[in-house]
Amino acid sequence: MSRIAGRFTRVEPQRRVRDLVPGLLSDLPRKNCWSIAEWAGEATPDGMQHLLGRAKWDADAVRDDVREYVLEHLHDEDAALVVDETGDVKKGTRTVGVQRQYTGTTGRIENAQVAVYLVYAGRRGHAAVDRELYIPRSWTSDPGRCRAAGLGEDILFATKPELATRMIGRFLDAGRRVDWITAGEVYGGNPKLRSVLEERRTGYVLAVACSHEVVTGAGKFRVNALTAKVPKRAWQKLSAGAGAKGHRFYDWAVIDLTEPRPGSHRLLIRRNRTTDELAYYRCWSPAPAPLATLVRVAGSRWRVEETFQAGKGLAGLDEHQLRRYTSWSRWITLTMLAHAFLAVARADEHARHPAPDGPIPLTCNEICRLFIAFVARPAREAAHLLGWSRWRRRHQARAQASHYRRQAACQP
Repeated sequence: MSRIAGRFTRVEPQRRVRDLVPGLLSDLPRKNCWSIAEWAGEATPDGMQHLLGRAKWDADAVRDDVREYVLEHLHDEDAALVVDETGDVKKGTRTVGVQRQYTGTTGRIENAQVAVYLVYAGRRGHAAVDRELYIPRSWTSDPGRCRAAGLGEDILFATKPELATRMIGRFLDAGRRVDWITAGEVYGGNPKLRSVLEERRTGYVLAVACSHEVVTGAGKFRVNALTAKVPKRAWQKLSAGAGAKGHRFYDWAVIDLTEPRPGSHRLLIRRNRTTDELAYYRCWSPAPAPLATLVRVAGSRWRVEETFQAGKGLAGLDEHQLRRYTSWSRWITLTMLAHAFLAVARADEHARHPAPDGPIPLTCNEICRLFIAFVARPAREAAHLLGWSRWRRRHQARAQASHYRRQAACQP
């Protein structure tokens, strides 16, 4: 917390953020301004809401602090940046960026808010280092709606690949360097993103759809048509990385592509050894890379799912109840910081104290449990808990009366 203390010009928000971030790692069943304020010993949620909505501090500056903290402790020469989006299911229409759209969180179209994240993934650990909220066209075409949600009226629509390009650019412009970027089909099918990465001489292994077309020495083909042309001897069994149940072994093959642009252009094909399900990746690097390297980068995509799972399960990434953009960006940035703390604690513990025979090494989940037990579990008196019960019921009574008045005014 001392790393970000200088971002707060007043002592009150500095103290309050020192309560909010541990509250994000607490064992509260639901994490929002109300529950964390009660947990932290405050009489009302007003202070927490002020911290997220009106206090003067720069969430983007704290985001940069989180990035530097992660890179300082998790730095790995073979690390990759992973881009992916995740959705938070929301009710109503006023939450910034919300609309009915597909989200992988539920696997179907829901009323949801979607954000794109940049995750640093190396052998020591992984954590999110940047975020961008996806603002649909239904919002950018309505200046009044954007203004009400704290967005500028002149905000322009940006696709998810464009948001990814923006975040990767910030990472590289900060003087940081990685050799590889990996992402899903939404990003691999975008030629502008691929061109930007090639111009910046940053290698990529980007998933593409089976209908994606590539050019080989024999002509132009859909990628799924090339699978039948791969001889049996070209397939190699390689691990895409270790998972919870052991190494993830697949069969892999690589095909050289014919492109006028410089560099090594290749198509990587992954085949499931049990179901024969196929996946395809467009690859580029300034110089030809070994197949094992391409496989390692492709396998690092799983790290982003683990980051989302830990961020939501341990740090309240998806539990905010905030409508305006400023509050959203601040909440998400602080949850990134909370999860980064767990990832760094895990990496440092593994480095200092290798696991003894028997138990597995400490996980982020176990570190969070120990943190709650020994650090972040304040004892509160009965008067404090009863005071909060009265405050909640008074607030709910006011809200109920307001709803009834509005309903009566709308009836003929």
